[in-house]
Amino acid sequence: MQLTPEFLRGAAEVEVTARGLRPHRLPAWVREQFPDGQLLAMESQPSGVRVAFRTAATSFDLVTHPTWIAYPGAERPRGRIDVYAGGELAVRDVLDGGDRIEVDLTTGQTTFHPGEPHTTTVAGLPSCPHRIEIWLPHNEAVELIELRADAPIEPDDTGRALWVHHGSSISQGSNALAPSETWVAVAARRAGVDLRNLGLGGSALVDPFLARVMRDAPADYISVKLGINVVNLDAMRLRAFVPAVHGFLDTIRDGHPETPLVLISPLFCGIHEDTPGPGAIDPGSIGTGQVRFVTTGAIGDVALGRLTLQVIRRELRSLADRRAADGNLHYLDGTALYGPADALELPLRDGLHPSAEAHRLIGNRFAEYAFTGKGPFAAR
Repeated sequence: MQLTPEFLRGAAEVEVTARGLRPHRLPAWVREQFPDGQLLAMESQPSGVRVAFRTAATSFDLVTHPTWIAYPGAERPRGRIDVYAGGELAVRDVLDGGDRIEVDLTTGQTTFHPGEPHTTTVAGLPSCPHRIEIWLPHNEAVELIELRADAPIEPDDTGRALWVHHGSSISQGSNALAPSETWVAVAARRAGVDLRNLGLGGSALVDPFLARVMRDAPADYISVKLGINVVNLDAMRLRAFVPAVHGFLDTIRDGHPETPLVLISPLFCGIHEDTPGPGAIDPGSIGTGQVRFVTTGAIGDVALGRLTLQVIRRELRSLADRRAADGNLHYLDGTALYGPADALELPLRDGLHPSAEAHRLIGNRFAEYAFTGKGPFAAR
């Protein structure tokens, strides 16, 4: 059968293509208003999007057509599809085939290589009703072509609290092992909540349109993680950054005046703690098997309002304090999720993104902070 949009969770919209369905994490009006290549590439990668249904099938095949971006000399693992049956991981399937977009990091030239569809097969399930949740890849775009099962399926209508999160490539899942092991997915699965992940690689830039998307999105809980991309791009000075964050939060509050909202400052990242951006790829690391990021700014150069991660943490904490009248706004220092000691034990191998192990650590720490005890997202 061809899937229909009611089988998908965590997507803003579903585009009908010649092959089937392509999930998008941002609505069409954003893609038309600001068709930036980086933003479009990231929002089409369905981090946090799941196919969810109920069935008594003992086996099924999901046919997809991936599109992935390859960087010669900076190879990355292919994406994965995670299949959960009754809450347990049944299959972790590494993608092959699909269309490859090859980008030369030295020249920027792109080359398109078409490929074949991919089939994910699940077999040996018990012949009783169970809930299936298929986590789509966090780092490759996919079109959903067909789902073949040996018993009828129906969309899952389980009611769960909805958590909407916005952040950078770390939130999207860069360097995570699999789509259900990005830090936000780890936290969502542990808490048993329905996730909408607006983590967008290179694009957590306090964009007003992202605030409007969150304003209009159904949400029981909201979190916003800001700072690292602003420093990476050297996109703002202090004078512009602080009012922009105020405006971002004000817009969200227009649609969610009392929803618990956590403002998260950046995780520890040694290259940007005391040194502004812009960041860049170390050209000497291309082809070595481990690309690395560096900063091109000058250490301590903050006199004219340039931003470092330490400056951003200080300002976000101060901003949250000045909004103390909002009793549902909570500030979380990102180094409580991943700090200097963690960087020694689980280093940022590329200088910027946490490892798979660190994603699990961060996700568990956030779940413990937000969803348990007196945490801002704990049951009330």
